[in-house]
Amino acid sequence: MNQAEKGKWKKFISYYKPYKKIFVSDMFFACIGAAVTLIIPLIIRYITSDVIYRNSSESLKTILMLTGIMVVLIILECYCNYFIAYYGHIMGAKMEYNMRNEIFSHYQKLSFSFFDNQKVGQLMSRVTNDLFEISELFHHGPEDIVISIIKLLGSFSILLSINWRLALTAFAIVPVMLLYAFYFNIKMKRAFVKNRARIADINAQIEDNLSGIRVVKSFANEEIEMDKFKVGNDRFVESKKESYKYMGLYHSGLGAFTTLISVIVIALGAVFITTDIISITDLITFLLYINNFTEPIKKLINFTEQFQNGASGYTRFLEILDINPDITDKPDAKELVNAKGDIIFDDVSFHYEEHSETVLSNLNLHVKEGEYIALVGTSGVGKSTLCSLIPRFYDVSSGCIRIDGTDIRDYTLKSLRNNIGIVQQDVYLFTGSVMDNIRYGRPGATDAEIVAAAQNANAHEFIMNLPEGYDTNIGQRGIKLSGGQKQRLSIARVFLKNPPILIFDEATSALDNESEKVVQESLEKLAKNRTTFVIAHRLSTIRNAEKILVLSGNGIAESGNHQQLLAKNGIYAELYNMQFKVKNQ
Repeated sequence: MNQAEKGKWKKFISYYKPYKKIFVSDMFFACIGAAVTLIIPLIIRYITSDVIYRNSSESLKTILMLTGIMVVLIILECYCNYFIAYYGHIMGAKMEYNMRNEIFSHYQKLSFSFFDNQKVGQLMSRVTNDLFEISELFHHGPEDIVISIIKLLGSFSILLSINWRLALTAFAIVPVMLLYAFYFNIKMKRAFVKNRARIADINAQIEDNLSGIRVVKSFANEEIEMDKFKVGNDRFVESKKESYKYMGLYHSGLGAFTTLISVIVIALGAVFITTDIISITDLITFLLYINNFTEPIKKLINFTEQFQNGASGYTRFLEILDINPDITDKPDAKELVNAKGDIIFDDVSFHYEEHSETVLSNLNLHVKEGEYIALVGTSGVGKSTLCSLIPRFYDVSSGCIRIDGTDIRDYTLKSLRNNIGIVQQDVYLFTGSVMDNIRYGRPGATDAEIVAAAQNANAHEFIMNLPEGYDTNIGQRGIKLSGGQKQRLSIARVFLKNPPILIFDEATSALDNESEKVVQESLEKLAKNRTTFVIAHRLSTIRNAEKILVLSGNGIAESGNHQQLLAKNGIYAELYNMQFKVKNQ
Protein backbone atom coordinates (compact mmCIF):
# COMPACT_ATOMS: atom_id res chain seq x y z
CA MET A 1 0.00 0.00 0.00
CA ASN A 2 1.52 3.32 -1.06
CA GLN A 3 1.56 6.49 1.03
CA ALA A 4 -1.52 7.94 -0.67
CA GLU A 5 -3.56 4.81 0.08
CA LYS A 6 -2.39 4.84 3.70
CA GLY A 7 -3.45 8.47 4.02
CA LYS A 8 -6.80 7.69 2.44
CA TRP A 9 -7.66 4.94 4.95
CA LYS A 10 -6.15 6.82 7.88
CA LYS A 11 -8.64 9.57 7.13
CA PHE A 12 -11.42 6.97 6.87
CA ILE A 13 -10.61 5.72 10.39
CA SER A 14 -10.51 9.30 11.73
CA TYR A 15 -14.29 9.58 11.22
CA TYR A 16 -14.78 7.05 14.04
CA LYS A 17 -12.94 9.20 16.63
CA PRO A 18 -15.92 11.32 17.82
CA TYR A 19 -17.94 8.12 18.32
CA LYS A 20 -15.38 5.90 20.04
CA LYS A 21 -17.73 4.96 22.90
CA ILE A 22 -20.54 3.90 20.56
CA PHE A 23 -18.06 2.05 18.34
CA VAL A 24 -16.51 0.13 21.24
CA SER A 25 -20.00 -0.71 22.60
CA ASP A 26 -21.09 -1.84 19.13
CA MET A 27 -18.06 -4.13 18.85
CA PHE A 28 -18.61 -5.46 22.40
CA PHE A 29 -22.22 -6.43 21.73
CA ALA A 30 -21.22 -7.87 18.35
CA CYS A 31 -18.73 -10.14 20.15
CA ILE A 32 -21.30 -11.16 22.78
CA GLY A 33 -23.95 -11.88 20.13
CA ALA A 34 -21.49 -14.00 18.10
CA ALA A 35 -20.41 -15.91 21.23
CA VAL A 36 -24.04 -16.75 22.10
CA THR A 37 -24.59 -18.38 18.71
CA LEU A 38 -21.59 -20.63 19.43
CA ILE A 39 -22.69 -21.56 22.95
CA ILE A 40 -26.28 -22.66 22.26
CA PRO A 41 -25.37 -25.63 19.96
CA LEU A 42 -22.90 -26.83 22.63
CA ILE A 43 -25.73 -26.85 25.20
CA ILE A 44 -27.91 -28.79 22.74
CA ARG A 45 -25.06 -31.28 22.22
CA TYR A 46 -24.69 -31.69 25.98
CA ILE A 47 -28.42 -32.36 26.35
CA THR A 48 -28.58 -34.90 23.49
CA SER A 49 -25.35 -36.70 24.34
CA ASP A 50 -25.50 -36.74 28.15
CA VAL A 51 -28.56 -35.33 29.91
CA ILE A 52 -31.19 -37.44 28.16
CA TYR A 53 -29.46 -40.65 29.34
CA ARG A 54 -29.83 -39.80 33.07
CA ASN A 55 -32.81 -40.85 35.21
CA SER A 56 -36.02 -39.07 34.27
CA SER A 57 -36.37 -36.70 37.25
CA GLU A 58 -32.75 -35.54 37.14
CA SER A 59 -32.87 -35.34 33.34
CA LEU A 60 -36.05 -33.23 33.37
CA LYS A 61 -34.64 -30.86 36.02
CA THR A 62 -31.39 -30.37 34.07
CA ILE A 63 -33.22 -29.90 30.74
CA LEU A 64 -35.47 -27.21 32.27
CA MET A 65 -32.45 -25.42 33.77
CA LEU A 66 -30.50 -25.54 30.50
CA THR A 67 -33.61 -24.44 28.56
CA GLY A 68 -33.86 -21.43 30.89
CA ILE A 69 -30.19 -20.63 30.26
CA MET A 70 -30.76 -20.86 26.49
CA VAL A 71 -33.80 -18.54 26.74
CA VAL A 72 -31.66 -16.01 28.64
CA LEU A 73 -28.96 -16.35 25.99
CA ILE A 74 -31.55 -15.79 23.24
CA ILE A 75 -32.79 -12.63 25.00
CA LEU A 76 -29.18 -11.47 25.36
CA GLU A 77 -28.55 -12.14 21.66
CA CYS A 78 -31.76 -10.26 20.80
CA TYR A 79 -30.59 -7.20 22.77
CA CYS A 80 -27.13 -7.40 21.17
CA ASN A 81 -28.68 -7.44 17.70
CA TYR A 82 -30.96 -4.53 18.64
CA PHE A 83 -28.02 -2.47 19.92
CA ILE A 84 -26.01 -3.20 16.78
CA ALA A 85 -28.95 -2.40 14.48
CA TYR A 86 -30.04 0.81 16.27
CA TYR A 87 -26.97 2.42 17.81
CA GLY A 88 -24.68 1.13 15.07
CA HIS A 89 -26.86 2.75 12.41
CA ILE A 90 -27.06 5.95 14.47
CA MET A 91 -23.26 6.02 14.55
CA GLY A 92 -23.14 5.51 10.78
CA ALA A 93 -25.73 8.26 10.24
CA LYS A 94 -23.76 10.71 12.40
CA MET A 95 -20.56 9.93 10.51
CA GLU A 96 -22.45 10.43 7.25
CA TYR A 97 -23.71 13.75 8.69
CA ASN A 98 -20.12 14.87 9.40
CA MET A 99 -18.92 13.87 5.93
CA ARG A 100 -21.88 15.62 4.29
CA ASN A 101 -21.01 18.78 6.21
CA GLU A 102 -17.40 18.40 5.13
CA ILE A 103 -18.09 18.02 1.42
CA PHE A 104 -20.78 20.73 1.41
CA SER A 105 -18.38 23.09 3.21
CA HIS A 106 -15.71 22.24 0.62
CA TYR A 107 -18.15 23.05 -2.20
CA GLN A 108 -18.52 26.52 -0.68
CA LYS A 109 -14.75 27.08 -0.88
CA LEU A 110 -14.36 26.13 -4.53
CA SER A 111 -14.25 28.90 -7.11
CA PHE A 112 -16.39 29.59 -10.16
CA SER A 113 -13.87 27.81 -12.40
CA PHE A 114 -14.67 24.51 -10.66
CA PHE A 115 -18.45 24.89 -11.04
CA ASP A 116 -18.05 26.01 -14.65
CA ASN A 117 -16.91 22.45 -15.46
CA GLN A 118 -19.32 20.46 -13.27
CA LYS A 119 -22.90 19.23 -13.47
CA VAL A 120 -25.05 19.99 -10.43
CA GLY A 121 -26.67 16.53 -10.49
CA GLN A 122 -23.29 14.82 -10.27
CA LEU A 123 -22.22 17.03 -7.37
CA MET A 124 -25.51 16.24 -5.60
CA SER A 125 -24.95 12.51 -6.14
CA ARG A 126 -21.71 12.70 -4.18
CA VAL A 127 -23.54 14.29 -1.26
CA THR A 128 -26.43 11.80 -1.25
CA ASN A 129 -25.97 8.37 -2.88
CA ASP A 130 -22.23 8.06 -2.31
CA LEU A 131 -22.36 9.08 1.35
CA PHE A 132 -25.19 6.63 2.08
CA GLU A 133 -23.06 3.74 0.82
CA ILE A 134 -20.10 5.00 2.87
CA SER A 135 -22.20 5.21 6.05
CA GLU A 136 -23.35 1.61 5.52
CA LEU A 137 -19.69 0.60 5.29
CA PHE A 138 -18.85 2.63 8.41
CA HIS A 139 -21.52 0.82 10.39
CA HIS A 140 -21.66 -2.72 9.01
CA GLY A 141 -18.02 -3.11 7.96
CA PRO A 142 -16.24 -3.49 11.34
CA GLU A 143 -19.06 -5.42 13.05
CA ASP A 144 -19.46 -7.84 10.14
CA ILE A 145 -15.72 -8.56 10.22
CA VAL A 146 -15.68 -9.04 14.02
CA ILE A 147 -18.80 -11.24 14.10
CA SER A 148 -17.61 -13.30 11.14
CA ILE A 149 -14.11 -13.89 12.53
CA ILE A 150 -15.48 -14.96 15.95
CA LYS A 151 -18.04 -17.29 14.41
CA LEU A 152 -15.61 -18.65 11.82
CA LEU A 153 -12.73 -19.36 14.22
CA GLY A 154 -15.05 -20.48 17.04
CA SER A 155 -17.11 -22.85 14.92
CA PHE A 156 -14.03 -24.25 13.16
CA SER A 157 -12.33 -24.94 16.52
CA ILE A 158 -15.46 -26.69 17.83
CA LEU A 159 -15.81 -28.66 14.60
CA LEU A 160 -12.19 -29.79 14.91
CA SER A 161 -12.85 -30.92 18.48
CA ILE A 162 -15.94 -32.90 17.40
CA ASN A 163 -14.28 -34.62 14.43
CA TRP A 164 -11.16 -33.28 12.77
CA ARG A 165 -11.61 -35.36 9.61
CA LEU A 166 -15.06 -33.90 8.88
CA ALA A 167 -13.83 -30.38 9.80
CA LEU A 168 -10.87 -30.50 7.41
CA THR A 169 -13.08 -31.92 4.66
CA ALA A 170 -15.49 -29.00 5.06
CA PHE A 171 -12.65 -26.50 5.22
CA ALA A 172 -11.03 -27.89 2.04
CA ILE A 173 -13.84 -26.33 -0.02
CA VAL A 174 -13.33 -22.84 1.48
CA PRO A 175 -10.13 -21.77 -0.43
CA VAL A 176 -11.81 -22.58 -3.76
CA MET A 177 -14.89 -20.69 -2.59
CA LEU A 178 -12.78 -17.64 -1.68
CA LEU A 179 -10.90 -17.63 -5.00
CA TYR A 180 -14.21 -17.77 -6.86
CA ALA A 181 -15.58 -14.88 -4.78
CA PHE A 182 -12.41 -12.80 -5.15
CA TYR A 183 -12.46 -13.08 -8.94
CA PHE A 184 -16.08 -11.98 -9.29
CA ASN A 185 -15.66 -9.21 -6.71
CA ILE A 186 -13.05 -7.55 -8.92
CA LYS A 187 -15.54 -7.73 -11.79
CA MET A 188 -18.31 -6.29 -9.60
CA LYS A 189 -16.10 -3.44 -8.36
CA ARG A 190 -15.53 -2.19 -11.90
CA ALA A 191 -19.24 -2.50 -12.67
CA PHE A 192 -20.23 -0.60 -9.49
CA VAL A 193 -17.87 2.28 -10.33
CA LYS A 194 -19.44 2.48 -13.79
CA ASN A 195 -22.95 2.40 -12.27
CA ARG A 196 -22.14 5.33 -9.99
CA ALA A 197 -20.90 7.43 -12.89
CA ARG A 198 -24.01 6.60 -14.93
CA ILE A 199 -26.50 7.37 -12.14
CA ALA A 200 -24.69 10.67 -11.53
CA ASP A 201 -25.16 11.49 -15.23
CA ILE A 202 -28.89 10.71 -14.92
CA ASN A 203 -29.16 12.93 -11.82
CA ALA A 204 -27.48 15.75 -13.72
CA GLN A 205 -29.85 15.31 -16.67
CA ILE A 206 -32.94 15.27 -14.44
CA GLU A 207 -31.74 18.39 -12.59
CA ASP A 208 -31.09 20.13 -15.91
CA ASN A 209 -34.51 19.18 -17.28
CA LEU A 210 -36.50 20.15 -14.19
CA SER A 211 -34.65 23.47 -13.85
CA GLY A 212 -35.52 24.32 -17.43
CA ILE A 213 -38.97 22.73 -17.54
CA ARG A 214 -40.63 25.99 -18.62
CA VAL A 215 -38.31 26.25 -21.61
CA VAL A 216 -39.01 22.60 -22.47
CA LYS A 217 -42.76 23.16 -22.40
CA SER A 218 -42.65 26.49 -24.21
CA PHE A 219 -40.92 24.79 -27.15
CA ALA A 220 -43.09 21.64 -26.80
CA ASN A 221 -39.86 19.62 -26.68
CA GLU A 222 -40.95 17.00 -24.14
CA GLU A 223 -40.29 14.20 -26.64
CA ILE A 224 -36.77 15.47 -27.33
CA GLU A 225 -36.09 15.55 -23.59
CA MET A 226 -37.44 12.01 -23.27
CA ASP A 227 -35.14 10.88 -26.08
CA LYS A 228 -32.15 12.52 -24.36
CA PHE A 229 -33.12 10.94 -21.06
CA LYS A 230 -33.60 7.55 -22.72
CA VAL A 231 -29.99 7.58 -23.96
CA GLY A 232 -28.66 8.10 -20.43
CA ASN A 233 -31.14 5.67 -18.93
CA ASP A 234 -30.25 2.99 -21.50
CA ARG A 235 -26.56 3.40 -20.70
CA PHE A 236 -27.37 3.00 -17.00
CA VAL A 237 -29.37 -0.20 -17.64
CA GLU A 238 -26.48 -1.61 -19.72
CA SER A 239 -24.03 -0.99 -16.89
CA LYS A 240 -26.54 -2.49 -14.44
CA LYS A 241 -26.87 -5.59 -16.63
CA GLU A 242 -23.13 -6.06 -16.46
CA SER A 243 -23.04 -5.68 -12.67
CA TYR A 244 -26.06 -7.96 -12.19
CA LYS A 245 -24.46 -10.60 -14.42
CA TYR A 246 -21.40 -10.74 -12.16
CA MET A 247 -23.57 -10.44 -9.05
CA GLY A 248 -25.69 -13.38 -10.20
CA LEU A 249 -22.64 -15.55 -10.87
CA TYR A 250 -21.19 -14.44 -7.53
CA HIS A 251 -24.22 -15.22 -5.34
CA SER A 252 -25.30 -18.39 -7.17
CA GLY A 253 -21.75 -19.73 -6.99
CA LEU A 254 -21.48 -19.04 -3.26
CA GLY A 255 -24.84 -20.69 -2.66
CA ALA A 256 -23.68 -23.76 -4.54
CA PHE A 257 -20.44 -23.94 -2.53
CA THR A 258 -22.22 -23.72 0.86
CA THR A 259 -24.74 -26.39 -0.16
CA LEU A 260 -21.86 -28.55 -1.40
CA ILE A 261 -20.16 -28.31 2.01
CA SER A 262 -23.34 -29.49 3.76
CA VAL A 263 -23.81 -32.36 1.28
CA ILE A 264 -20.20 -33.54 1.70
CA VAL A 265 -20.45 -33.37 5.50
CA ILE A 266 -23.73 -35.36 5.55
CA ALA A 267 -22.40 -37.97 3.10
CA LEU A 268 -19.06 -38.39 4.85
CA GLY A 269 -20.73 -38.23 8.29
CA ALA A 270 -23.08 -41.03 7.30
CA VAL A 271 -20.09 -43.16 6.28
CA PHE A 272 -18.37 -42.36 9.60
CA ILE A 273 -21.51 -43.37 11.55
CA THR A 274 -21.54 -46.79 9.86
CA THR A 275 -17.91 -47.31 10.91
CA ASP A 276 -18.47 -45.91 14.45
CA ILE A 277 -16.06 -43.00 13.88
CA ILE A 278 -18.74 -40.47 14.85
CA SER A 279 -22.04 -40.64 16.72
CA ILE A 280 -25.40 -39.41 15.41
CA THR A 281 -25.45 -36.79 18.19
CA ASP A 282 -22.07 -35.41 17.09
CA LEU A 283 -23.18 -35.38 13.43
CA ILE A 284 -26.30 -33.39 14.38
CA THR A 285 -24.12 -30.96 16.36
CA PHE A 286 -21.69 -30.83 13.47
CA LEU A 287 -24.52 -29.88 11.09
CA LEU A 288 -25.68 -27.16 13.52
CA TYR A 289 -22.19 -25.68 13.45
CA ILE A 290 -21.83 -25.99 9.68
CA ASN A 291 -24.26 -23.06 9.36
CA ASN A 292 -22.19 -21.10 11.89
CA PHE A 293 -19.17 -21.96 9.75
CA THR A 294 -20.53 -21.12 6.29
CA GLU A 295 -22.67 -18.11 7.29
CA PRO A 296 -19.68 -15.91 8.32
CA ILE A 297 -17.84 -16.91 5.16
CA LYS A 298 -20.79 -15.64 3.11
CA LYS A 299 -20.99 -12.53 5.31
CA LEU A 300 -17.28 -11.80 4.78
CA ILE A 301 -17.66 -12.26 1.05
CA ASN A 302 -20.79 -10.09 1.02
CA PHE A 303 -18.79 -7.55 2.98
CA THR A 304 -16.44 -7.30 0.03
CA GLU A 305 -19.43 -6.30 -2.11
CA GLN A 306 -20.44 -3.71 0.48
CA PHE A 307 -16.83 -2.61 0.67
CA GLN A 308 -16.71 -2.09 -3.10
CA ASN A 309 -19.82 0.12 -2.92
CA GLY A 310 -18.56 2.09 0.05
CA ALA A 311 -14.96 2.32 -1.20
CA SER A 312 -15.99 3.55 -4.66
CA GLY A 313 -18.25 6.16 -2.98
CA TYR A 314 -15.43 7.10 -0.60
CA THR A 315 -13.00 7.48 -3.51
CA ARG A 316 -15.44 9.81 -5.28
CA PHE A 317 -15.90 11.71 -1.99
CA LEU A 318 -12.13 12.18 -1.66
CA GLU A 319 -11.84 13.24 -5.31
CA ILE A 320 -13.84 16.36 -4.42
CA LEU A 321 -11.98 17.00 -1.15
CA ASP A 322 -8.66 16.65 -2.98
CA ILE A 323 -9.56 19.52 -5.30
CA ASN A 324 -7.83 22.51 -3.78
CA PRO A 325 -9.62 25.85 -4.16
CA ASP A 326 -7.64 27.83 -6.73
CA ILE A 327 -8.67 31.10 -5.06
CA THR A 328 -7.76 31.26 -1.38
CA ASP A 329 -6.61 33.72 1.27
CA LYS A 330 -2.92 34.35 1.65
CA PRO A 331 -1.55 33.31 5.05
CA ASP A 332 -1.02 36.99 5.92
CA ALA A 333 -4.17 38.33 4.20
CA LYS A 334 -5.67 41.37 5.88
CA GLU A 335 -9.21 42.63 6.29
CA LEU A 336 -10.60 45.24 3.87
CA VAL A 337 -12.27 47.66 6.25
CA ASN A 338 -14.13 50.85 5.30
CA ALA A 339 -13.18 50.57 1.65
CA LYS A 340 -13.23 53.84 -0.28
CA GLY A 341 -13.60 52.15 -3.66
CA ASP A 342 -10.58 53.46 -5.57
CA ILE A 343 -9.87 50.66 -8.08
CA ILE A 344 -6.89 50.24 -10.40
CA PHE A 345 -6.45 47.58 -13.10
CA ASP A 346 -2.70 47.38 -13.64
CA ASP A 347 -1.71 45.58 -16.85
CA VAL A 348 -4.38 42.92 -16.28
CA SER A 349 -4.63 39.89 -18.54
CA PHE A 350 -6.97 36.95 -18.12
CA HIS A 351 -7.92 33.69 -19.78
CA TYR A 352 -10.11 30.84 -18.56
CA GLU A 353 -8.34 27.62 -17.62
CA GLU A 354 -9.76 25.52 -20.42
CA HIS A 355 -9.12 28.16 -23.06
CA SER A 356 -5.79 29.40 -24.27
CA GLU A 357 -7.43 32.43 -25.87
CA THR A 358 -7.00 35.57 -23.78
CA VAL A 359 -10.23 37.35 -22.81
CA LEU A 360 -8.53 40.47 -21.41
CA SER A 361 -5.04 41.54 -22.42
CA ASN A 362 -2.82 44.13 -20.70
CA LEU A 363 -5.81 46.15 -19.47
CA ASN A 364 -5.06 49.38 -17.61
CA LEU A 365 -7.87 51.28 -15.91
CA HIS A 366 -8.25 53.64 -12.95
CA VAL A 367 -11.72 54.04 -11.42
CA LYS A 368 -11.80 56.69 -8.74
CA GLU A 369 -13.72 56.55 -5.49
CA GLY A 370 -17.46 57.05 -6.09
CA GLU A 371 -17.08 57.06 -9.90
CA TYR A 372 -19.87 55.62 -12.08
CA ILE A 373 -18.40 53.60 -14.96
CA ALA A 374 -20.41 51.94 -17.72
CA LEU A 375 -18.99 49.06 -19.76
CA VAL A 376 -20.34 48.42 -23.26
CA GLY A 377 -19.31 46.32 -26.21
CA THR A 378 -20.32 43.29 -28.21
CA SER A 379 -20.80 39.89 -26.54
CA GLY A 380 -17.63 38.07 -25.60
CA VAL A 381 -15.29 41.06 -25.28
CA GLY A 382 -14.88 40.54 -21.51
CA LYS A 383 -17.31 42.95 -19.80
CA SER A 384 -18.62 40.41 -17.27
CA THR A 385 -15.16 38.88 -16.94
CA LEU A 386 -13.66 42.25 -16.01
CA CYS A 387 -16.23 42.70 -13.26
CA SER A 388 -15.84 39.10 -12.05
CA LEU A 389 -12.16 39.76 -11.40
CA ILE A 390 -12.88 42.50 -8.83
CA PRO A 391 -14.48 40.20 -6.18
CA ARG A 392 -11.99 37.46 -7.19
CA PHE A 393 -14.54 35.08 -8.63
CA TYR A 394 -11.59 34.41 -10.92
CA ASP A 395 -7.98 35.48 -10.42
CA VAL A 396 -6.10 37.51 -13.00
CA SER A 397 -3.70 35.53 -15.20
CA SER A 398 -1.18 38.36 -14.98
CA GLY A 399 -1.02 41.91 -13.67
CA CYS A 400 -2.99 42.96 -10.59
CA ILE A 401 -6.10 44.77 -9.40
CA ARG A 402 -5.78 47.21 -6.51
CA ILE A 403 -8.48 48.54 -4.23
CA ASP A 404 -7.43 51.58 -2.21
CA GLY A 405 -3.83 51.00 -3.26
CA THR A 406 -3.61 47.35 -2.15
CA ASP A 407 -3.59 44.25 -4.36
CA ILE A 408 -6.96 42.54 -3.85
CA ARG A 409 -5.10 39.23 -3.36
CA ASP A 410 -3.73 40.69 -0.12
CA TYR A 411 -7.23 41.04 1.33
CA THR A 412 -9.28 38.18 2.79
CA LEU A 413 -11.91 36.94 0.34
CA LYS A 414 -14.73 37.43 2.85
CA SER A 415 -13.85 41.05 3.61
CA LEU A 416 -13.27 41.82 -0.09
CA ARG A 417 -16.64 40.45 -1.13
CA ASN A 418 -18.39 42.05 1.84
CA ASN A 419 -17.41 45.39 0.32
CA ILE A 420 -18.84 44.59 -3.11
CA GLY A 421 -22.52 44.40 -4.07
CA ILE A 422 -23.60 42.66 -7.26
CA VAL A 423 -26.92 42.90 -9.09
CA GLN A 424 -27.13 40.48 -12.00
CA GLN A 425 -29.47 40.01 -14.92
CA ASP A 426 -30.23 36.43 -13.85
CA VAL A 427 -31.52 36.99 -10.32
CA TYR A 428 -31.28 34.03 -7.98
CA LEU A 429 -33.78 34.00 -5.14
CA PHE A 430 -33.85 31.18 -2.61
CA THR A 431 -36.91 29.16 -1.63
CA GLY A 432 -38.43 30.93 1.36
CA SER A 433 -40.05 34.24 2.23
CA VAL A 434 -39.46 37.73 0.88
CA MET A 435 -37.99 38.66 4.27
CA ASP A 436 -35.52 35.74 4.15
CA ASN A 437 -34.33 36.66 0.67
CA ILE A 438 -33.68 40.31 1.46
CA ARG A 439 -32.02 39.41 4.77
CA TYR A 440 -29.53 37.33 2.76
CA GLY A 441 -27.74 40.62 2.07
CA ARG A 442 -26.94 40.99 5.79
CA PRO A 443 -28.06 38.00 7.89
CA GLY A 444 -28.01 39.93 11.16
CA ALA A 445 -30.29 42.74 9.94
CA THR A 446 -33.45 43.67 11.83
CA ASP A 447 -36.93 43.57 10.26
CA ALA A 448 -37.00 47.38 10.26
CA GLU A 449 -33.71 47.54 8.30
CA ILE A 450 -35.08 45.05 5.79
CA VAL A 451 -38.22 47.15 5.26
CA ALA A 452 -36.06 50.27 4.81
CA ALA A 453 -33.93 48.44 2.20
CA ALA A 454 -37.07 47.36 0.35
CA GLN A 455 -38.37 50.95 0.36
CA ASN A 456 -35.07 52.19 -1.09
CA ALA A 457 -35.35 49.55 -3.81
CA ASN A 458 -38.94 50.59 -4.70
CA ALA A 459 -40.05 47.11 -3.60
CA HIS A 460 -42.05 47.84 -0.44
CA GLU A 461 -45.31 48.63 -2.22
CA PHE A 462 -45.53 45.42 -4.27
CA ILE A 463 -44.34 43.36 -1.26
CA MET A 464 -47.21 44.70 0.86
CA ASN A 465 -49.64 43.68 -1.89
CA LEU A 466 -48.46 40.06 -1.69
CA PRO A 467 -50.78 37.65 0.20
CA GLU A 468 -48.63 37.60 3.36
CA GLY A 469 -46.49 40.67 2.76
CA TYR A 470 -42.86 40.12 3.77
CA ASP A 471 -43.70 36.60 4.99
CA THR A 472 -44.96 35.47 1.57
CA ASN A 473 -43.25 32.33 0.28
CA ILE A 474 -41.96 33.15 -3.21
CA GLY A 475 -41.36 29.58 -4.42
CA GLN A 476 -38.19 28.08 -5.85
CA ARG A 477 -36.06 30.77 -7.50
CA GLY A 478 -38.86 33.29 -6.89
CA ILE A 479 -41.08 31.69 -9.51
CA LYS A 480 -44.19 33.44 -8.13
CA LEU A 481 -42.76 36.90 -8.84
CA SER A 482 -42.35 38.88 -12.06
CA GLY A 483 -38.90 39.70 -13.47
CA GLY A 484 -39.07 43.29 -12.24
CA GLN A 485 -40.17 42.23 -8.77
CA LYS A 486 -37.36 39.70 -8.47
CA GLN A 487 -34.86 42.31 -9.61
CA ARG A 488 -36.05 44.81 -7.02
CA LEU A 489 -35.68 42.20 -4.27
CA SER A 490 -32.10 41.59 -5.39
CA ILE A 491 -31.48 45.35 -5.27
CA ALA A 492 -33.03 45.52 -1.79
CA ARG A 493 -30.61 42.78 -0.78
CA VAL A 494 -27.68 44.93 -1.91
CA PHE A 495 -29.15 48.05 -0.25
CA LEU A 496 -29.18 46.07 2.99
CA LYS A 497 -25.58 44.99 2.45
CA ASN A 498 -24.63 48.64 1.89
CA PRO A 499 -21.28 48.07 0.10
CA PRO A 500 -18.98 50.86 -1.17
CA ILE A 501 -18.45 49.11 -4.54
CA LEU A 502 -21.27 48.05 -6.88
CA ILE A 503 -21.45 45.90 -10.00
CA PHE A 504 -24.59 45.93 -12.15
CA ASP A 505 -24.31 43.11 -14.68
CA GLU A 506 -26.95 43.90 -17.34
CA ALA A 507 -29.41 44.24 -14.47
CA THR A 508 -32.29 45.63 -16.57
CA SER A 509 -31.74 44.02 -19.97
CA ALA A 510 -34.39 41.30 -19.46
CA LEU A 511 -37.13 43.64 -18.21
CA ASP A 512 -40.03 45.34 -19.96
CA ASN A 513 -39.96 49.15 -20.30
CA GLU A 514 -42.16 49.84 -17.27
CA SER A 515 -40.22 47.49 -14.99
CA GLU A 516 -36.94 48.81 -16.38
CA LYS A 517 -37.86 52.36 -15.42
CA VAL A 518 -38.67 51.40 -11.80
CA VAL A 519 -35.59 49.22 -11.47
CA GLN A 520 -33.38 51.87 -13.07
CA GLU A 521 -34.54 54.41 -10.47
CA SER A 522 -33.65 51.93 -7.73
CA LEU A 523 -30.23 51.29 -9.24
CA GLU A 524 -29.42 54.98 -9.53
CA LYS A 525 -30.45 55.54 -5.92
CA LEU A 526 -28.27 52.61 -4.87
CA ALA A 527 -25.27 53.82 -6.91
CA LYS A 528 -25.20 57.26 -5.33
CA ASN A 529 -21.79 57.96 -3.73
CA ARG A 530 -20.51 54.46 -4.49
CA THR A 531 -17.93 53.22 -6.99
CA THR A 532 -20.15 51.61 -9.61
CA PHE A 533 -19.55 49.39 -12.63
CA VAL A 534 -22.50 48.98 -14.98
CA ILE A 535 -22.47 46.40 -17.75
CA ALA A 536 -25.05 47.78 -20.14
CA HIS A 537 -26.94 46.04 -22.89
CA ARG A 538 -29.47 48.84 -23.36
CA LEU A 539 -27.36 51.91 -23.98
CA SER A 540 -30.29 54.21 -23.18
CA THR A 541 -29.83 53.30 -19.49
CA ILE A 542 -26.29 54.72 -19.28
CA ARG A 543 -26.63 58.12 -20.96
CA ASN A 544 -25.92 59.82 -17.63
CA ALA A 545 -22.81 57.76 -16.80
CA GLU A 546 -19.75 59.84 -15.89
CA LYS A 547 -17.58 57.61 -18.03
CA ILE A 548 -18.42 54.96 -20.61
CA LEU A 549 -15.79 52.41 -21.61
CA VAL A 550 -16.21 50.63 -24.92
CA LEU A 551 -14.49 47.24 -24.84
CA SER A 552 -13.35 45.40 -27.93
CA GLY A 553 -11.18 42.36 -28.53
CA ASN A 554 -8.14 44.61 -28.13
CA GLY A 555 -9.14 46.10 -24.77
CA ILE A 556 -10.60 49.57 -24.15
CA ALA A 557 -11.36 50.92 -27.63
CA GLU A 558 -13.15 54.15 -26.62
CA SER A 559 -13.68 56.16 -23.46
CA GLY A 560 -15.80 59.20 -22.62
CA ASN A 561 -19.33 60.25 -21.71
CA HIS A 562 -22.38 59.65 -23.91
CA GLN A 563 -22.10 62.89 -25.92
CA GLN A 564 -18.35 62.60 -26.41
CA LEU A 565 -18.62 59.05 -27.71
CA LEU A 566 -21.45 59.92 -30.10
CA ALA A 567 -19.33 62.76 -31.43
CA LYS A 568 -16.45 60.34 -32.13
CA ASN A 569 -18.80 58.42 -34.42
CA GLY A 570 -17.00 55.16 -33.56
CA ILE A 571 -18.03 51.80 -32.09
CA TYR A 572 -20.29 53.31 -29.41
CA ALA A 573 -22.11 55.51 -31.90
CA GLU A 574 -22.62 52.52 -34.17
CA LEU A 575 -24.04 50.41 -31.30
CA TYR A 576 -26.26 53.24 -30.08
CA ASN A 577 -27.64 54.08 -33.52
CA MET A 578 -28.32 50.40 -34.18
CA GLN A 579 -30.39 50.11 -30.97
CA PHE A 580 -32.14 53.41 -31.65
CA LYS A 581 -33.19 52.25 -35.13
CA VAL A 582 -34.44 48.90 -33.80
CA LYS A 583 -36.42 50.67 -31.07
CA ASN A 584 -38.13 52.95 -33.59
CA GLN A 585 -38.95 50.33 -36.19
